[in-house]
Amino acid sequence: MFTGIVEEVGRATLVEEGRFSFASRHALQELAIGDSISVNGACLTITSIDEEVFSVDVMPETLRRTNLVDLKVGDPVNLEKPLTLSSRLGGHIMQGHVDGRGRVLSVTPEGDAMIMEIEAPTDLMRYIVAKGFIGVDGASLTVMDRREETFTVSLVSYTWENTTLRKRNPNDWVNLEVDILAKYVEQLIKGDNSGVSLYSLAQQGES
Repeated sequence: MFTGIVEEVGRATLVEEGRFSFASRHALQELAIGDSISVNGACLTITSIDEEVFSVDVMPETLRRTNLVDLKVGDPVNLEKPLTLSSRLGGHIMQGHVDGRGRVLSVTPEGDAMIMEIEAPTDLMRYIVAKGFIGVDGASLTVMDRREETFTVSLVSYTWENTTLRKRNPNDWVNLEVDILAKYVEQLIKGDNSGVSLYSLAQQGES
C-alpha cells in the first residue's frame, strides 16, 4: 500500500526484457530484497540491491498497462516506499495497481500551479469525479474538473518540482490508478456472484 506522496525521483540504469534497475538515494533506505516499491505508481518487488541501485522483475502485464514499456536508460521515475502503520497518510490509499494509461493533452501555468489535462480510457472515467483522488504516475492528486473523456489536475509548485510530472508534455503517457473506494462502491451496487449488494447488507443490518 502507498500514499501517493512521491519520496524521490530516481533514474533508470538498466532496461531490458523483464528486468529493470533504478538508482535511488532516499526511497531505497530501510528496504530489502523482497520488499515492494512504487515506480511511477506501479508496485514492484525488489529482487536485488547493489548500494544505491535496485532491480525489479517486470511482468508483461505490467508493461501492457503502464508507461514503463516506454522507459529508457536515464529516464526519471517517481519512487515511493510502501506505507507502514506508523506512516502519515498525506495523500490517499493507493495499491500500486495501475489501472491504465492516460494521455497528457495540455500543461498550462495558472499562478504558482500547473494545470494538466489528461485523456483517460472510457472504462476508467466512470471512477473519476471532481474533487476526488487520482494517482498519476504514482503521485496522489485531486481532480479539479471532469469531462466526458478528460479530467484536469492542479500541480502545486512542490509537486511540480519534486516529481517527474514536470517533464510530461502533450501526448506523453502517464500511469493512472483510480480511487479503490469507487470500485468497491460499484461492485456493491451491482452485486457480485456471491449475492453481496447494498440491499443485502441493509437487510443484514435489520436482522
